[in-house]
Amino acid sequence: MNDPIGLRPRAEKLRLYGLLGEWGRLGNEPWVVELIDLEERERGRRSREYRLHQASIGHFKSMVDFDWKHPTKIDRLLVEDLLGLDFMTDAANVILLGPNGVGKTMIAQNLAFASVQAGRATRFVVASDMLNDLASQDGSALRQRLKLYVNPKLLVIDEVGYLRYDNRYADLLYEVIRRRYEQRRSVVISTNKPFGEWNSVFESAACLTTLIDRLCHRAEIVEIQGESYRVKEAKARKTQRRSRRRES
Repeated sequence: MNDPIGLRPRAEKLRLYGLLGEWGRLGNEPWVVELIDLEERERGRRSREYRLHQASIGHFKSMVDFDWKHPTKIDRLLVEDLLGLDFMTDAANVILLGPNGVGKTMIAQNLAFASVQAGRATRFVVASDMLNDLASQDGSALRQRLKLYVNPKLLVIDEVGYLRYDNRYADLLYEVIRRRYEQRRSVVISTNKPFGEWNSVFESAACLTTLIDRLCHRAEIVEIQGESYRVKEAKARKTQRRSRRRES
């Protein structure tokens, strides 16, 4: 039977075996097109919801709401290019570097969301949560747990540098980065410390130089400078309260 609009391969991909078993009788029925369209859309929606749940991005603001005028230094063209996810095709990493409150986490969350929307398995995690999770495992349980952070097409690690870690934690981070490097899977990291200061985060860690080398071998570094946006908002609220008190 002719299938000019390729319905049968789509039905096979959807595993609609009941329909396929009666294809000779039903394949040309006008409702079959609508059925397959509806099933594809519904499965696509459920797949996106599942990926988004697995990504654990949490609540975040869209880049439409990003205040590009607030940072004193940021490469907007680079950030917007990264949101296109070409760096993942090249198995490159992204380093978001800057002080607290300049939008690193917001950009990281939007990169994770773009990856989910593109149909790629993604995980967003705060560095301390990931390292504490891995450090609580041992033996075969650790090997299984590592897959949670190694297997996704994109891993986003937020807030590296805010806490100090011992050598075991450094080794665990190195193991995640090493495995992803070997499997050509991208990592996005946000940090408030340049790499030259990471020895204050992972003190005396023998793997630190190699860890940084793996991260930077193929990496786009987005440096952001400026005052904390949260501090700016707090100051604005304080000024508004003073203004209202004077008016009352």
